[in-house]
Amino acid sequence: MSVNDLNNTSHTDWAALEAMTDEDIDYSDIPPLSDEFFENATLRIPAIQASDMIELDSEVM
Repeated sequence: MSVNDLNNTSHTDWAALEAMTDEDIDYSDIPPLSDEFFENATLRIPAIQASDMIELDSEVM
């Protein structure tokens, strides 16, 4: 990352984006995820967040 990356201002129209509903979003250029994708996917949690997590048995819940 360069210094120029930090100085760039977003040109996103945040008000228009926030006003959009889910139906307004065009997903046509995003391919659907296959079952194979999820079989090979790995959950990655940043170390800072992982230190706050605990594992519970289903009986405890």
